Amino acid sequence: MTRVIHTGDTHLGYQQYHRPERRQDFLAAFQRVAEDAVDDDVDAVVHAGDLFHDRRPTLPDIMGALSVLRNLDDAGVPFLAIVGNHESKRDAQWLDLFESLGLATRLGADPVTIGNTAFYGLDFVPRSKRDELEYDFTDHDAEAAALVSHGLFEPFPHGDWDGREILAEANVTFDALLLGDDHTPQTKHVEEPHDAWLTYCGSTERASASERDDRGYNLLSFDDGVDIRRRGIDTREFVFVDVELRDGEGVERVREQVGQYDVDGAVVIVSIEGGGDPVAPATIEEYADDQGALIARVTDHRELTEETETDVSFADPDEAVRERIRDLGLSDAARDLDETIRASKVADANVADTVEDRVADLVADADPDVFEPAADTPTTDGAAAEDSGDSKPAEADGVTENGSEDTAGGSEDGDGQVTMGDYT
Repeated sequence: MTRVIHTGDTHLGYQQYHRPERRQDFLAAFQRVAEDAVDDDVDAVVHAGDLFHDRRPTLPDIMGALSVLRNLDDAGVPFLAIVGNHESKRDAQWLDLFESLGLATRLGADPVTIGNTAFYGLDFVPRSKRDELEYDFTDHDAEAAALVSHGLFEPFPHGDWDGREILAEANVTFDALLLGDDHTPQTKHVEEPHDAWLTYCGSTERASASERDDRGYNLLSFDDGVDIRRRGIDTREFVFVDVELRDGEGVERVREQVGQYDVDGAVVIVSIEGGGDPVAPATIEEYADDQGALIARVTDHRELTEETETDVSFADPDEAVRERIRDLGLSDAARDLDETIRASKVADANVADTVEDRVADLVADADPDVFEPAADTPTTDGAAAEDSGDSKPAEADGVTENGSEDTAGGSEDGDGQVTMGDYT
């Protein structure tokens, strides 16, 4: 039997709400997963991508990851991982550095056998490359096999890449697909093209105000079948206050509702519906701050006056901007550059270099479709925005910041087919 922890979307380095405490929270959640792995004496920790929130993590973020990986290594727990879209670079990945230090194994087309199970990896692949992808894996002699990948997969809601297609076209029979990118934990069993389990582990911290469920990871056992169990971890408290105002009600009613909760040290998310009087979000946020909240954000969902053209979400200002950008009908390339400048939060001095790198990437990909204007509003697919995630719907990687399709590099062989080696 093989027992592993399946985790992912740890998004180390994400300074949500621009608060350093939240940056530390993301690292602390990853540390808790590793502590559970050691305490429970699992055979390995399998990470399904987006270890980091950004392809250019800071030195403290890198050192924090190294500290966790060293603890796993000291306990003899292997760390197997792939590269997600948030951290993906055209050149060598951070995961390669950790592998060179003997602290991680980057999964790919060749099997890594742990106990009775062979593990393979498929890094995040942009949509423009998927049709040409060859699912060519090296054979194994283990009793079971699992593929670890990152993306929004069907048959789950909001999927744009069919996991059943991978199962059908791969030359290896997989008993399970261990997935990352969608921040909502969910599991499905399929019978076609063969019996297999597809499962998302969810994120280890709330990268979006829409992620209301407890955070955690999956514990999998491979032994005459696949057993998948969900385990939660303690993370910073999020207090969700949903208020429906009636005529004549306003600020005092919202304050009264917030006052019913213990918000000390918590992230407070206030949602206002119904009718009633205008409510200044700053007034509620100041009240929550006085009660000891780490941060408070207010979203007023009520119909606005005729003079107001845009419904701005104070819980997620980045998503408000993102919605307006989507309404412009920009090309994939233009939206990619917008995400590069805005979502990656690079220093002003580095913006020009960063944009130049992304333009070079887009041109090198040689996909003319990315420069075509959008025919309609695109489906977002994300995981961690300034309170959103990676641009999937709500609890997926969710109203998010997953946005741009960053490639991990890749080349074509003689007949134009992209091989597994281009991504793993």
